[in-house]
Amino acid sequence: MSYPTFNAETTAEEVATAFTDQIKGKNVLITGTSLNGIGFETARAIAKYAHLVIITGYNKERLQLTQTELAKDGPSAEIRPLVVDLSSLGDVRRAAAEVNAYAEPIHVLINNAAAAVGRYKFTVDGFESQMGTDHLGPFLFTALIAPKIVATHTAAFTPRVVFVSSAAHAYQALDLENLAKPDQESYIPMNAYAKAKAANVLTAAEISRRSK
Repeated sequence: MSYPTFNAETTAEEVATAFTDQIKGKNVLITGTSLNGIGFETARAIAKYAHLVIITGYNKERLQLTQTELAKDGPSAEIRPLVVDLSSLGDVRRAAAEVNAYAEPIHVLINNAAAAVGRYKFTVDGFESQMGTDHLGPFLFTALIAPKIVATHTAAFTPRVVFVSSAAHAYQALDLENLAKPDQESYIPMNAYAKAKAANVLTAAEISRRSK
């Protein structure tokens, strides 16, 4: 089967339209769906064809705004909000337990959420915030709901785990010895973001390798 070619100017709607048959009837969980962001546009496009779209965010009120806005397009999918703070591993575990308790299967997970690039600080678990929020939280969330996702595999369908990437992933090498708590004196916010995205890409590649 040949697929269309996409580029930097391709819209979410164009991709969803191209893969309508694969999206129809599926349940998709998308993290980080704030209004007018990548996650929001992804949810809006997929909701036109999917059965269930689960949107996430750490702020309940803002998540409600996203749900309301998505409903305006008259999606065929049910839109279900899930509050989760990816900077807190405890909250990640709570949210994952909630997802695992859903009666519906999860066919696709799109790890889109990322913290705003900012000053040197730590998560509640003591990890550098960019790595903690952009990678460690999503990594744990993915691992905890992976059995539910894998269970949807059939001869005709392969479940998917997606990590939204960035060209920044190629800018910095991962220093495993100082990954959780980098030196504050040499800390550069964009470099921290790049390392987190590199960790995302490496994880996606490893998941792909292990699934073959």
